[in-house]
Amino acid sequence: MENIREGLIPTVLGTAVTTAGIVMKQNRRIDSMISNTVFGFGLAHIVLGAIDLVEHRNK
Repeated sequence: MENIREGLIPTVLGTAVTTAGIVMKQNRRIDSMISNTVFGFGLAHIVLGAIDLVEHRNK
C-alpha cells in the first residue's frame, strides 16, 4: 500500500463517482439535482486528487 502515489485514490474514486453521475443523468426517473450533485462530487475528487498528484510527483 505504500507504493500508491498520494492523490491517486481520490482521482480514481472521483472517476467512478463522476461516471455514476453521468449514468444517473441518463436515467429520467432520478431527480436531476441528485445526479448533478453526484457528478459534482466526482469532479471535485478528480480535481483535488490531480492537485495532490502534481504537488507530490517528485516525492
